[in-house]
Amino acid sequence: MSITAKSVWNNCLEFIKDNIQPQAYKTWFEPITAVKLSDNALSIQVPSKFFYEWLEEHYVKILKVSLTKELGEKAKLVYIIKMENTYGNKQPFTERIPSTNRSAVKSQDVDIPLNNKNPELRNPFVIPGIRNVKIESQLNPNYSFENFLEGDSNRLARSAGLAVAAKPGGTSFNPLLIFGGVGLGKTHLAHAIGVDIKDKYPEKTVLYISAEKFTQQYIDSVKKNNRNDFIHFYQIIDVLIIDDVQFLSGKTGTQDVFFHIFNHLHQNGKQVILTSDKAPVDMQDIEQRLLSRFKWGLSAELQTPDFETRVSILKNKLYRDGVEMEEDIIEYVAKHIKTNVRELEGAIISLIAQSSFNKKEITIDLARIIVEKFVKNTKREVSIDYIQKVVSDYFQMDVDTLQSKTRKRHIVQARQLAMFFAKKFTKASLASIGSQIGKRDHATVLHACKTVDNLSSTDKQFRKYVEDLTKKLSV
Repeated sequence: MSITAKSVWNNCLEFIKDNIQPQAYKTWFEPITAVKLSDNALSIQVPSKFFYEWLEEHYVKILKVSLTKELGEKAKLVYIIKMENTYGNKQPFTERIPSTNRSAVKSQDVDIPLNNKNPELRNPFVIPGIRNVKIESQLNPNYSFENFLEGDSNRLARSAGLAVAAKPGGTSFNPLLIFGGVGLGKTHLAHAIGVDIKDKYPEKTVLYISAEKFTQQYIDSVKKNNRNDFIHFYQIIDVLIIDDVQFLSGKTGTQDVFFHIFNHLHQNGKQVILTSDKAPVDMQDIEQRLLSRFKWGLSAELQTPDFETRVSILKNKLYRDGVEMEEDIIEYVAKHIKTNVRELEGAIISLIAQSSFNKKEITIDLARIIVEKFVKNTKREVSIDYIQKVVSDYFQMDVDTLQSKTRKRHIVQARQLAMFFAKKFTKASLASIGSQIGKRDHATVLHACKTVDNLSSTDKQFRKYVEDLTKKLSV
């Protein structure tokens, strides 16, 4: 009996089928076609570069064993990546250099026009079973650059956002990662960039989605066995905006698929915009290869707005709502609500509501009552300055001494405790904490936090420092 490519591959499949899960076999091996056999080299045809990458990453050992059984130690496997001129499993991913004794051959790479007459693209944003290539952006038009007021706390992020909106995918800010604490305007700015791009480039496909919803869509696609449709849907997006990307922490499957989607978009000149409550360096349980991608572009921090910016935000909010308010009342609210923009606007809405419902004039006294209730019912975020003051007072030194370059043990420990509590009680990044506590870098802050953890578990006196300071800062 003559040996053919088909017979060799069928024998390989029999071995593979006995050694992997039935669903995995159906998904990753049934679509493969044996093309030709030349000497010891078997050529197989796969439907996309992603397919090829997945085989190389997850099934390389079993492929090698099965092929060696059939063709001996000198066996070689050649991939032919053939993409037909339809949707489905056809859009390519980035090609990787194959493993030892394997080579990849591109065949009939075709650019796929979006106006294809018979698209087979499942859109996660429409009712299951109804196919639709039109993608709604999911953007909120109320979030715009006009009502995202510039200040020292957000100037870098806002300027970068404007640059990206003017030339999506064409700046060095790709990806653009906007990070900062709760209520500082990350989501607002992300939407504003998307809205501006849609205004300037109506032909571009822009999509905003939360990382939580992205994860749920991915899980659903795996359950329904249409994972490839999910992937290829995201591959055609021109501007992808993912909110709260830190939600991907610990979700290895979602991270893996997002890694490949990100690579495809980035290498095809598409724009990626991410938001997070942490800087990349502070993200836990995110794969290093993904974190390294986040650092390719620009990470811009949104910080707590200063007094002048808070006043401007309030005035803008009142102007948009058609409400007039005395300057001293606006300044009172801005002075006493410092934590974030959301709380600031919430307080002014409460003040207007109380005035309207109770038919009371808006006065300083009414503002004082509202602000006191608002602050009392809102979890207070301790500032880094306040933490340094409390720690310095506790160790009977001034803040300048705490921040100094001295290596005296008790001062170093006080500084490390200040960094530890800044990380614990604030949303600031490690880099931001370091810069405010003696102009140190993020690595020093990370080391300080680890040192405090270690000493707390081994040194009784040091543990008392931590307990005492925790009580003082938790009041």
